[in-house]
Parts: sequence; structure tokens; C-alpha cells
Amino acid sequence: MSQAIPRDFDVLIVGSGLAGLSAALHLAPTHRVAILTKRAMSDGSSGWAQGGIAAVMDKTDSFDAHVDDTLVAGAGLSDPAATRFVVEHAPESVAWLRELGVPFSEEDGHLHLTREGGHSARRIVHVTDATGAAVQQTLIQRVKHTANITVFEQHMLVDLIMAAKLGQQPNRCLGLYALDEATDEVITFRAPHTILATGGAGKVYLYTTNPDTATGDGIAAAWRAGCRVTNMEFIQFHPTCLYHPHVKNFLITEAVRGEGGRLLLPDGTRFMPNHDPRLELAPRDVVARAIDFEMKKHGLDCVHLDISHQPPEFVREHFPNIHARCLQLGIDITRQPIPVVPAAHYTCGGIHTDLAGRTDVPGLHAIGETAYTGLHGANRLASNSLVECMVFARSAANDILATRLPAPPDVPPWDDSRVTDADEAVVISHNWDELRRFMWDYVGIVRTNKRLDRAAHRITLLQQEIQEFYSAFHVTRDLLELRNLVTVADLIVKSAQSRHESRGLHFSRDYPQMAAVAVPTTLQPA
Repeated sequence: MSQAIPRDFDVLIVGSGLAGLSAALHLAPTHRVAILTKRAMSDGSSGWAQGGIAAVMDKTDSFDAHVDDTLVAGAGLSDPAATRFVVEHAPESVAWLRELGVPFSEEDGHLHLTREGGHSARRIVHVTDATGAAVQQTLIQRVKHTANITVFEQHMLVDLIMAAKLGQQPNRCLGLYALDEATDEVITFRAPHTILATGGAGKVYLYTTNPDTATGDGIAAAWRAGCRVTNMEFIQFHPTCLYHPHVKNFLITEAVRGEGGRLLLPDGTRFMPNHDPRLELAPRDVVARAIDFEMKKHGLDCVHLDISHQPPEFVREHFPNIHARCLQLGIDITRQPIPVVPAAHYTCGGIHTDLAGRTDVPGLHAIGETAYTGLHGANRLASNSLVECMVFARSAANDILATRLPAPPDVPPWDDSRVTDADEAVVISHNWDELRRFMWDYVGIVRTNKRLDRAAHRITLLQQEIQEFYSAFHVTRDLLELRNLVTVADLIVKSAQSRHESRGLHFSRDYPQMAAVAVPTTLQPA
């Protein structure tokens, strides 16, 4: 039976990536904050970010240029107000991280700025090729030494607690239920404010650069709670994930192409000149489709990314982690090209929010990759994601700080008195595998109506099976993640089916032209 005594806080934050940790640090001086994370604090996507943080830091650059680059990459769907909001608050976010002690790369006493695809200037602040890890480690240490923050690791979000479902009005989020994996109990957490910072949904695909935690938990929970989701069809496939039988999810940063890396066929032919005048520095969707086209045309398992024409000391200095990891696998990138394939990388859509991170449900904010802010449009510009996390973490925190804290409401404990332990876990693993395979085959880089219809049919069958399982058996993390993934898969397919054009990351063979007017895809729960 579940624990009857609820845990009470002022703010609950689900997720321990850059967005969640930043929000916690902004709130902690005055509010009691709980951070719930379903694995360890360092296991999210933020720590994997190699590239950097996009911010106007050079006098030859401008906010207008950064805005324009973002709008171009977003293929007409980036919201201009949200884009300007992020761009203009980006430098203060970098300054805040420097104050906390993040050791950004410098050159001659100044921040070293690199350039990535889609950017018209050098504006990427970075820590060599491991920016996310350095930022994440710094913030984790700060959080651990901040008195008003309590961290609950191995706590998996089960569902949000909604007033309307308890017969209370007005409807608002009252907290959440979370599975404590150490005790196998579902615990009640109460708070007037909940922030979803759960990251993306890359694990809905067979091949992804994302960690195993990226199962769309926040998006699915918010959808069940009555929140709109927007632009879920726009899944960014990173063009260059290392292709190797003994390694999964290892990303080869865009900065390799930014510093002169060339994409080659196995015979050494450079193919990007045939696809785009911007060559390897074209936006990610263009590069990913070009690689996908060449692999299918020539029957290839991968293509190659070559930086070996640069001096060896340049490669080792700029990409020490990639160089070391590839060397462990017998690939010396100072002398050999890197085998690469596209992989699902970033969820551009998500929970619909405003500039304060507010969702449709009072008491519930969403920030980071789990949210749709309007910034990314139909395609995320490189290195705009980490800065979006920080800008909206501060914005959501400021919104919460300006709101009076009510007394905790009465919330019933989780009731699992009528469920039993699952008899066969193989059902979950089989469904998980089936879902990721057909999403990769039918809802990948290039789509058709027939493929989307096939995926929709399979999703309907899976949803029925998973709901029966969820109703009858004691919840586990695997079951909860599968339930969330099939919800997210359904949202991606429904969004893709409703877009009768090709734009940004959504490419349809049935609708190859771009529509004259760009309109976001917004789904409303029943």
C-alpha cells in the first residue's frame, strides 16, 4: 500500500536537466523546492550536449542576426516574440553560468566563440566539446549545497494530480504521484506549483542520440491533464550520430562541421554540394535528409564525416572527447573519417506554454525540451536549446515568485489496492521494441500518408493493450515509460497526418511542397 503521508513543498520540479536545476536555484532562496528525477541527477540529456550555448557575445554580432538565423531555421514557424525574448535574454544566462563557475573555453582572455550550422556568426559559447556535461556538473554541485532544495532520485512521475478529477473547482494542478523505486511505493507530492522539465521523447525511435530517460513523460502527463501540445511532428534528427556496433547514442557534434568537417561517401566523394549551397553548414534537417537520401540511393549503412585535413593538434584541442572516444574504438579522427548515421535528437514541439512557461492548467509550468515555447518552429537552430532552458527556467521561476502560496490542498493517496504484480514483463519489452521499430520505419526522416496510417493503426492496438496492463497491474518504471511513449507516438503521428505540406523537419512524399502560410499544429485533449 502507498505511503499515506504526503510530501509537501512550495514547488515540485520534475526533471534534473539544465532547465529543472536552473529553475530550482532561482526559486530556492525563498521557496521549498523538490526535484524529482527518475534516475540519477546526471542522467538526462543536458549532460550529453556537446556543442554549446548560442548567445550574442561579440560586438560584430547582433540580436537581429541571431533572431533572423533562428527564424530561417524554423522555416516560418518560429514565433517572433518568443525568439526575440530568448535571444535578448541569452547573454545574461551565459553570465549567470559564468558566475556559478562554469569553465567556458577562452582564447586570449576572451570567451572562445565557435560557429555551427545555420548561424551567420560565431556565437556558440562552449566548454571544448562537452559543454552540457560541464554545465550540468556545476549546477548539480550548487543544488547539492543549497539548503531549500530536496532531491528525490529514482522517483518516476506516475501522473499529475488534478483538482477536477477530485471533484474540486476551479481546476488546477495540486501536485503529483511518483513511484519511489527504492520502496516500490507510489508517493503523493503536494505543491501549489509544479514545473515539468522532463526533456524530450527521442526514445520513441529505434535510433536516437538521447539517453534512456527521454521517454516523453512530461508531454504525456500534461496531455492527460488537459494541456494542449503543439508541433509534435517536428522531430529533429541529428545528422551525425557515431555508427558503431559497440556504441549507441554517441553524438558527433555539429561543431565538427562548423570547423571544416566534410561529409563523404565511402569512396571519398563529397555529396553535400549536390544538396545545398550551404554545404555541410546547412540546417540539420537539410543535412539529415541528404544523408538519408545518399544512404538509400547507394544502399549504405552509414556515411563518413572527415576532419582529418585539419592539423592533428587542432582536432585534439577542439574535440578532445570525440577524439578520445573514437580512439577507444580504433578510429583516429586525425587520420580517418568518422562513420555516422542520422538519429532522432530533439523534440521541437511539446506542451504549449507562454513566455512565463505557463501551460493551459493553472499551477503547472513546463520548461526546456518538454515545452513548446514557439522558439524552434519547424526546426531547431543549433545550440538554441540550452539557452532556451535557462531563459524559461528564470521566467517560470519569476512567475512563481510573484504568486501568493496557498495552503496545501487535501489529496487522496494513490490507490493500488485492486492491482496485482504483472505476471509477464515480456509484454512490456515486446511492445516497447515494436513501437520504436515502426516509428523509425514509418514516422522517420521521410514520411508518406500510407506509412503514417500504418503507424496510427499499430498505435491504437498498443494503446488498448497498455491501458489494460496499466489498469490491472502494479506500476513499474518500464510500464510507465511505455505508456508515455505510446501517448507521445500518437501525438507525433496525429500531428504529422494533419500537416499537408513539407516544412522544416516534416518531409512528406505526398505533400512535397511548402504551403503558402505557415501554421502551427496544435492538438487539444478531448
